[in-house]
Amino acid sequence: MESFVDELPKAELHLHLVGSASVPTVLELAQRHPPGGAVPRTEPELRAFFEFRDFPHFADVYGAVSALVREPADVAALVTGAARDLAGQNVRYAELTVTPHTFTKEGMPPAEVTEALDIGAATAQREHGVRIGYTFDIAGEYGGDAARATLDHALSWPPEALTGFGLAGIEQARPVHRDAFREVFAAAIAAGLHSVPHAGEMSGPETIWEALNGLRAERIGHGISCLADPALVAYLRETQVPLEVCPTSNVCTKQVPDLASHPLPRLLAEGLFVTLNSDDPPMFGTSLTQEYRQAASVLGLSRDQLADLARNGVRASFLDAEAKQALLGEIDEVASRPEGAQGAEGASPEMRG
Repeated sequence: MESFVDELPKAELHLHLVGSASVPTVLELAQRHPPGGAVPRTEPELRAFFEFRDFPHFADVYGAVSALVREPADVAALVTGAARDLAGQNVRYAELTVTPHTFTKEGMPPAEVTEALDIGAATAQREHGVRIGYTFDIAGEYGGDAARATLDHALSWPPEALTGFGLAGIEQARPVHRDAFREVFAAAIAAGLHSVPHAGEMSGPETIWEALNGLRAERIGHGISCLADPALVAYLRETQVPLEVCPTSNVCTKQVPDLASHPLPRLLAEGLFVTLNSDDPPMFGTSLTQEYRQAASVLGLSRDQLADLARNGVRASFLDAEAKQALLGEIDEVASRPEGAQGAEGASPEMRG
């Protein structure tokens, strides 16, 4: 099964740029931008720093790491570092979630952030064979002003690979800003961006309903609390709105007690459209490959179910139709081999280009 997972071509749809930074990358940033800041400067201390009490504590740690990103070169380095790690897992396409307001509010000009993202995406494709798409997102607790600034950035200085507009952060902070978020999402959608908010990660089904009805979500980040509302489960089954499920993340931020308790198998049994993702992998001590392996070893998913999850990641992505078809063909080829067969082919010309 491990060999099968290694060879399976994959797409990663729920991966935060800052959260993708490996421990060596975070240490490099911390040493590059001394003094000050809460981020430790040694590996043992940093790994302990990444042990989270709950989601608000995780949000604080994430903010501290994000504060280390102070120059456009740091942004580009994060993208290329993520691509290097993804390439080693046979990930051919990734949609990276970027929270540009965390950079621009510290004085980095929006145009320079965008240039760095463009450089990073070009380098990721050229050096690692990984295509990158970007989602600009808002941390819900930052409120309406940050949302409007993020929208302005997306419309005035969009990276070439910008495809989506998202909403993350602490879900319980959203209701007071509901109208502002709805207005901003409506404008982003009108400009051609896809709506991909987080919802139902740390709050109940009402947050998912608001994402669907108020923000016109095309995909839902996490969405695991949908199971508390049979009407919502029925709606998601009927519409096949994809859920970006991140099991290890949910365990690390204490949304579920342990991996064996994760609702992924039930979501699949309910006939929902599920994709498998890693969220903030170095912070959670995981990778997309590890998520697939644990889905098999801990949650009991079969080889066919893993292949279907890989297909779902491609189908739910914002890749163009030709690239989707090429990647789906590669997945089918690997999935059709007898168990134990080795020797996956390299990336197709369509995905390389």
